[in-house]
Amino acid sequence: MIYFEDLPVGTTVDLGSHQITEADIIAFAQQFDPQPFHVDPERAKSSIYGGLIASGWHTVGIYMRLLVDKLLNQTASLGSPGVDEVRWPRPVRPGDILRAQFTVIEATPSRSRPDMGIIRSRGEVLNQRGEVVMSIIGIGFFGRRSPEQ
Repeated sequence: MIYFEDLPVGTTVDLGSHQITEADIIAFAQQFDPQPFHVDPERAKSSIYGGLIASGWHTVGIYMRLLVDKLLNQTASLGSPGVDEVRWPRPVRPGDILRAQFTVIEATPSRSRPDMGIIRSRGEVLNQRGEVVMSIIGIGFFGRRSPEQ
């Protein structure tokens, strides 16, 4: 089990990768973000993107899945009060191989709850060319190690 104390400032965790397909992009967008450049490859060609792109929210969902699978399920995670920022500097296209990482940028023991710490993190998703396609600044609550552990 990974606790708050095990995640000092500067800790970076490789969250693995995920390949996105045209079918994935369209299926997500049809349900949650049905803009033409997410659901219609032909109409997307005449958009400012020049082709089909994934919804930014789809990219956030992929990041979250990788974060849970590679880190949060092994920690004393207590949830999150939210995020401070989400950015999508480049579009995600069919066939892209996305790689994610999580970096601790602040770690503060809670003053009101001594059994908990608060971590601010920077998450990044990069494509196969190493270009950042999504960044997120998040806040997470993590359990602290008890004195017996």
